[in-house]
Amino acid sequence: MSNLPEAEYQALKPGLERVPTPMRMVLFERDGDIRYVYFPLSGCHSVLAVMQNGAAVEVGTIGNEGISPVDVLTGSAIATETTVCQIPGESLRMPTEKFKQAIEEKSELRRLVYRFLQAYLSQVSQSVACNRLHCTEERFARWILLSHDRVQGDELQLTQEYLADMLGVHRPSVTLVARRFQQAGLLDYHRGIIKIRDRAGLEKLACECYAIVRNQFARVLGKPVG
Repeated sequence: MSNLPEAEYQALKPGLERVPTPMRMVLFERDGDIRYVYFPLSGCHSVLAVMQNGAAVEVGTIGNEGISPVDVLTGSAIATETTVCQIPGESLRMPTEKFKQAIEEKSELRRLVYRFLQAYLSQVSQSVACNRLHCTEERFARWILLSHDRVQGDELQLTQEYLADMLGVHRPSVTLVARRFQQAGLLDYHRGIIKIRDRAGLEKLACECYAIVRNQFARVLGKPVG
């Protein structure tokens, strides 16, 4: 929204509602109706592929650079995947039908949201490769960095159980990695709060997927995420 010309933003403003998005709030459920489109102002939305047994893995992350869900950009009124708020914050939301009308009428909004869709799809494809090819430690560092890019400050409100769900691994694996990172001085972890201590060190440990995704967003959107 911050990249919109002032005239377009003011035209959209009456249809926007500012709402809190607390941690683990379910924004959309797979095969459920999409009643609203969300523009995150703070926090992060996580797009999850959920299995029949309840296991889930994150396939995409959306922050203040984009909109949630991307399904509406294909004309769909049904969510393809489940989306939850992974890091609490606030969003602007708009009824889906008003949004669809807006992107037909507002040329700059249409250009921005479709460029975001391009960047988002590159993130999803990179996540598929990353989840298959890279170790938990590399993926943990990548995920922390991507989340850090989308929040203000150096603290992330996350439980180890939730991190395990995001990475699609068992909780003991996350516990071991978090402990090693803490002992190395990269971060502090206490009672569901991760505090970044050495971002440069995390970047060295992360797989190449972090830089690929960040550079792709910068190229397509004209600025880095965050």
